[in-house]
Amino acid sequence: MANASDEKHNPIAEPGLITTARKQDAQTDEVNFASHHSVRADHDVPRPAGWMYKSFRLGPISIPWYASPPTQLFIVALVCFLCPGTFNALNGLGGGGQLNATVADNANVAVYSTFSIVGFFAGSLVNRLGIRLTLSFGGLGYFLYTASYLSYNHNANAGFVTFAGAFLGLCAGLLWSAEGAIMLSYPPEQSKGRYISWFWMIFNLGGVIGSLVPLGQNINSTAGAVNDGTYIGFMILALIGAVLAWFLVDARHVRRADGSKVILMKHPTWRTEIFAVWEVLSSESYIVLLFPLFFASNWFYSYQFNDVNGAVFNIRTRALNNVLYWLSQIVGAFVFGYALDTVSVRRSIRARAALVVLFGLTMVIWGGGYAFQKNYDRAVTEAKDYVTIDWTTTGYVGPMFLYIFYGFFDAAWQTTTYWFMGSLSNNSRKLANFVGFYKGIQSAGAAISYRIDALKAPFMNEFASNWALLAGSLLIAAPVIFMKIKDTVPIEEDLKFSDETLEDVEGVGMDTELIRNY
Repeated sequence: MANASDEKHNPIAEPGLITTARKQDAQTDEVNFASHHSVRADHDVPRPAGWMYKSFRLGPISIPWYASPPTQLFIVALVCFLCPGTFNALNGLGGGGQLNATVADNANVAVYSTFSIVGFFAGSLVNRLGIRLTLSFGGLGYFLYTASYLSYNHNANAGFVTFAGAFLGLCAGLLWSAEGAIMLSYPPEQSKGRYISWFWMIFNLGGVIGSLVPLGQNINSTAGAVNDGTYIGFMILALIGAVLAWFLVDARHVRRADGSKVILMKHPTWRTEIFAVWEVLSSESYIVLLFPLFFASNWFYSYQFNDVNGAVFNIRTRALNNVLYWLSQIVGAFVFGYALDTVSVRRSIRARAALVVLFGLTMVIWGGGYAFQKNYDRAVTEAKDYVTIDWTTTGYVGPMFLYIFYGFFDAAWQTTTYWFMGSLSNNSRKLANFVGFYKGIQSAGAAISYRIDALKAPFMNEFASNWALLAGSLLIAAPVIFMKIKDTVPIEEDLKFSDETLEDVEGVGMDTELIRNY
């Protein structure tokens, strides 16, 4: 990675090149590109020679250079679209598309148990091996996981499915650590909500398209399990995602619209990485108040996928519900991502408002879920004479909209949680640890919830645990949101958890305010 002396002698970063007036132009360029409007490339800001720094036009739209933050985020989002996105589509079918959800439950326990451990320390491997290798290796884990279900269709080898789940936990820890570092460290401070929403929308489009595959293949079937073609289609998509990861550039080559680089830390050793985890926990001890928020963020998946979609509906209706679930995630990410970046409202006020809105959605949407859950229990749905609901069944519209709102809520929760973390710091090393805490604790919660479901806990008990955990975690997080999130983070504060100095940062040739915004 680039060091301080490289930054100081960078010919594109001479003092005085960037004016404050052009700051708004550059910001507008990136925002307009994401909004699919016409973008004017900032030709006045010199960039290094080479193909990756040349922008081009596609009709009236100017596409940013290849090594720009928006382009790199788009590629990472496509990788997640093809790998975790199709994993979500598979799990969203309930029981991994199998008649019996126990095999999928045990596999998911293996996934999230491994993930919860690897997530805390994956940043070290990402820094050592690089973003491309870790993302590509992560994609192969999703390929093997889907292949294990294809194998199970023929030999009922549950052990292989569980092994594939454990291996995926390792791979997913690496993939999500690399993704989180890019999503939270590449964007300007005032654009993090939009970057998160762009990623979340593209990523969940994988769930939408992945859900269309089984919907198309099973549209005339009222059976309970998917066919081989569904799994093969998911395997192909995951393999493409693993290859696509190699089209990313190293972070040291990325240039923002103002010509600045991503500020990087030197490669940490295992010792420094473990110490960094302790350093964050001791110096930023308030972060533990967000741990219940992290823990709750995937807790509800086992209930929604297995105990609602998987238990109540037939295969084609489960596939349709899946499509609607991930489509609503795209809407939720767009609404919350852009709302969180509303420039006319101070960031501290936006954070508090987001917490209140999330609490209100938790009460309303899960209140509707309670009304639906009262109508059935595990004994009813597991009875041999139980008739699953089809989309032609009278009364299907109500549960359909409930499932849509569940998806919207998930996107709102994830987008806002990421934004909360990004609002606490702009330091890439600290954010990498925050993301590690988030993914590790999130995965621990998912592992426990899938295990509870595998043990056949009553549906109402699982529902109640979701509602209570979601609402309670918001209340516990309130002191951090109200007291720690400021309108901006001073650059001096960001440098405390780094070996960089203010002089090193200013070495890119711009004032500190410009550094922060780009």
